[in-house]
Amino acid sequence: MVQNNFFPSGDGVRLSELAHHLGAELANPDSGDVLIRSVAPINRAKAGDLCYIISRKSRAELETTQASAVLCDPAISSAVPPHIPVLLSKNPHAAFAIAGGLLHPEALQPVALVSSATDVSPSAVVDPTARLEPGVIVEPLAVIGANAEIGQGTRIGAGALIGPGVKIGRDCTIAGGASILCALLGNRVIVHNGARVGQDGFGYAPGPQGMIKIVQIGRVIIQDNVEIGANTTIDRGTMDDTVIGEGTKIDNQVQIGHNVKIGRHCAIVSQVGIAGSTIIGNGVQIGGQAGLNGHIVIGDGVQIAAKSGVIQSIPAGERYGGIPARPVKDFLRESAEIMARAGARAHKTGEKND
Repeated sequence: MVQNNFFPSGDGVRLSELAHHLGAELANPDSGDVLIRSVAPINRAKAGDLCYIISRKSRAELETTQASAVLCDPAISSAVPPHIPVLLSKNPHAAFAIAGGLLHPEALQPVALVSSATDVSPSAVVDPTARLEPGVIVEPLAVIGANAEIGQGTRIGAGALIGPGVKIGRDCTIAGGASILCALLGNRVIVHNGARVGQDGFGYAPGPQGMIKIVQIGRVIIQDNVEIGANTTIDRGTMDDTVIGEGTKIDNQVQIGHNVKIGRHCAIVSQVGIAGSTIIGNGVQIGGQAGLNGHIVIGDGVQIAAKSGVIQSIPAGERYGGIPARPVKDFLRESAEIMARAGARAHKTGEKND
């Protein structure tokens, strides 16, 4: 890959300093002055780059890599050629993530469309009753409604819409084109481009002349350190609130229905759909394109495989997959049996054709 002009390398960090930040051990203290400027995969790493490995399968690529250092678990450090400095960590994946953020902090937030902006753009529309703390940046063509409140250090991207009465905490980023309505956001919340938060939920009652719209007068509550992906939608509650718990990370194109309650530190991958009034515990992980029925409870620590269809509540700590979703061990056993039967039929058909 050619030079990355979007996230160029900075001045770099010495390997000894990097080890300190990561809580890692430098295998050879004599290499502490090596300068690390960026992160890269093994196969295209160059001088100044840090890469990491999670198995000995990378041994062949390590023989030819030009990386300045490798981050890995002590158990596999012998796979690294002796001329390459090694950072030892019991959790190299997490350590590598921290290293990337340290070397490229600008990539942790949505890209600022006006990088030089330091105040409220003249082309932004800010209602006179809105209250912005010092240090708020509002990019061109953003709109901030009446009585909205925005905390210090928050950036409102170009063309973003902040509705009346919305409250946004400090050090948040609302990216270009996002809309925030009927919502209260905590501190350090990231909302990516095109996300929609606080629109009315999907609620109708059948009537003699068709569907009758049910008013949606609840809110969306987003706690501290939540990240919401591009084009994700989070509906406000009907009469109660939709709640996203502290530290939860939501990928792109996720649909979260009205009155959903999501716990702390969950991970929800792209194109997941969560129907209304579902309750999700803490530390839950949901794979891409899974669908969750409404009015069910997902216990703490549950893992749901991609493309699963969840129609009933799941106890805490379970791993479910399939359509309908059931314990993963049952799903895998049934899938293996189906494939075995299909293979046997194909074999018989082949014998007849012979």
